[in-house]
Amino acid sequence: MKVEKMHEYVEKVGVELKLRGCSPRTIDSYLFFLKPFLKSIDDPETITLDQVKVHLASLIDIYCNKSRSLAISSLRFFFKRVVDRPDIFVKLETPKKEKHLPTVLSKEEVGKLIKAASCDKSRTMIKMLYSSGLRVSELVNLTPQDLDLDQNIGWVRKGKGSKDRLFKLAEKIKDELDLSGKYVFSKKKALSTRNVQQIVKKAAFKAGINKKVTPHTLRHSFATHLLENGANLLVIQQLLGHENLETTRIYTHISQDQIKSVKSPLDDL
Repeated sequence: MKVEKMHEYVEKVGVELKLRGCSPRTIDSYLFFLKPFLKSIDDPETITLDQVKVHLASLIDIYCNKSRSLAISSLRFFFKRVVDRPDIFVKLETPKKEKHLPTVLSKEEVGKLIKAASCDKSRTMIKMLYSSGLRVSELVNLTPQDLDLDQNIGWVRKGKGSKDRLFKLAEKIKDELDLSGKYVFSKKKALSTRNVQQIVKKAAFKAGINKKVTPHTLRHSFATHLLENGANLLVIQQLLGHENLETTRIYTHISQDQIKSVKSPLDDL
């Protein structure tokens, strides 16, 4: 396909995604998979389903199922919203999701992680991630106006899916927060998510935790420990901002305390 025509299609897809309220990250991901596809074909108006499948098959040895699902979603969107080829988009099937249980820290490991933080600010950020279940992108964009210290609550503004949601603010963390800047954890410009990821990674190494620990690990640990403490799954769903309860159900499979409390039938013989 000629470069000019490819840029025209890419621009149309970007506009359509923006009109649907997609985040810049989602738009970039869609275009990442769409551009090489358009570059490899002559005309999307005449391409056959088999030719599209050949392209998707070429991705199998390069990308995992999750990435290939994203590639299919980008092509499906393109053929539905831009080219209007129902003979293609309705027949594009996403691969089965690979089921991996997330890494979860024990309560003892969370304590070690907090103690190993390099400074008070880093320690407070780790505490906030664990105590609230916030995503790292939500943490760095948190402002003083999003918090209600009297009621021990906070608001995520335009979180994943551009949705607002309520979260619980731990009593122990309130006195550690510096609310004098534009953001809770930075004065003028929001911290990068990479910055927070490195803080957590270094603390985990210093604490001697032999697991891959990220800010999202603290979110998983938050949900799992709530479940172990008897919290309702629907409440956890709301706190995490999950649209589908099935997404939250994964924590019923990784609650270690519940597994440990089960008595083996052999012990009753």
